Amino acid sequence: MNAHPFMFGPASRQIFGVFHAAGDGRHGSTAVLVCPPFGQEGLRTHRFFKVLAERLARSGIATLRFDFHGAGDSPGDESEGELDGWRRDLCSAHEELRRRAPGSRIVWVGARLGATLAVLAARNGRCDPARLVLWEPVIDGRRYARHLREQHVAAIDTTFCIPDLVWRRNLAHDPDALPEEALGTVLSPALRTQLGALAPESLPLTALHDTLVLTSPDDQHTAQWAAEQQSRHMPVRLAYFQHRLDWTADPYPNSAMVPADALNRLQGALHE
Repeated sequence: MNAHPFMFGPASRQIFGVFHAAGDGRHGSTAVLVCPPFGQEGLRTHRFFKVLAERLARSGIATLRFDFHGAGDSPGDESEGELDGWRRDLCSAHEELRRRAPGSRIVWVGARLGATLAVLAARNGRCDPARLVLWEPVIDGRRYARHLREQHVAAIDTTFCIPDLVWRRNLAHDPDALPEEALGTVLSPALRTQLGALAPESLPLTALHDTLVLTSPDDQHTAQWAAEQQSRHMPVRLAYFQHRLDWTADPYPNSAMVPADALNRLQGALHE
């Protein structure tokens, strides 16, 4: 495959990316920027988005994958990670993709916290995607952090021969506390503060971007948020999508790393 790894962005904030050129060597009418999830969810979906990018490139759609500053293969300390900086990283990636695929209509495909950052970046106005595809966006920061903390404690319970009951007691004592670490990833003080303030009303969509929201049938929070955006006459559509990918669990025994149904759904979302 024609995949090119490289560094980009300002010298003070370098970002690692992989550009998948269109398979026919020509710039198509559409290019895709992948906005990855945070932490363990990003690790868990790394191969998924690699395969998706390869598929898109073969179909003539140039694609850029990247790691936010302080995450993955990008320089920086994860303890400095926070939403405002990552939002700027996303815009830097958008500009880089526009440079490498000139004239293309750029679609952002974001998952989980990456989808949230796509909403924040598009609303900021510094970069202008043609379309947003938001896969299970995080719209309630406290609920999201609580889920990460619960998964973290569950992982500790199953990792040690003798479970460390302190973690379980702390979780029961203060279930809404924002974690300092979640599944091997540090949550900086700034990020914890930002997640604490992240709520559906802080994520209004704009009329400038056609938006497709993909979520599971039982996710009423996201469905309500999408309905509120529709009531504001925003160009947003909600589609329910059940998949076999577990965002945080190890890929054994029943969690697919690259489920074909999810690949097909994301690829099809570009043409709806």
